[in-house]
Amino acid sequence: MQHPVNVFTGKIKDYQGSRPSAIAKLQLEGELMLTALGLDGDEQADTSYHGGPDRALCHYPREHYAHWKTMFPEQAALFFAPAFGENLSTEGLTERNVFIGDIFRWGNALIQVTQPRSPCFKLNFHFSISDMSSQMQASGRVGWLYRVITGGKVNVDAPLELVSRNSDVSVLDAAAIAWHMPFDDEQYRRLMSATGLSASWTRTMQNRRTSGKIEDYSRRLRDK
Repeated sequence: MQHPVNVFTGKIKDYQGSRPSAIAKLQLEGELMLTALGLDGDEQADTSYHGGPDRALCHYPREHYAHWKTMFPEQAALFFAPAFGENLSTEGLTERNVFIGDIFRWGNALIQVTQPRSPCFKLNFHFSISDMSSQMQASGRVGWLYRVITGGKVNVDAPLELVSRNSDVSVLDAAAIAWHMPFDDEQYRRLMSATGLSASWTRTMQNRRTSGKIEDYSRRLRDK
């Protein structure tokens, strides 16, 4: 099945009193260059949470915006793509039916799902909602990230098409294992066995297994 996609990129700028961010993105048309680090012209201000080969593209399901408009009616006018800083926006693909390791064809390019998107505190500033990142994480409506297997020129008119499924761990499963379960070594091993999982998530799960503890990710969500 093919999924039409809208495409966005952004530049780093000072944003609403927070640290520099490239979350504000603009829609693109025509032909683009896709490299191992993402779309030409797209920037990331904080590479500890964003960017790099395993996080080259961010995808957010467009249908989630209806949920956020209902949750925050006073900010409803803000909830439209690409408000969550996504590069790719579609309907019909969600965390429930997209799996870690899935490979999609996008024109002549191939991209692979590597991990759920880890919400960070800049979303709180972006929407003027003090716990937006925490609510996003709790809801499971987080989107996901890709690595680029085969890059080159891509046209925004080219749809996404699933060509290979390589694990039984959905993006929603991965998010639940990471953020919504007590310490569970069996589930950590299940997630680590998912072909295509990002190096950072593999390292985090292994660190949990070694230490017997779940790391504190509150600073990512609140910058405190």
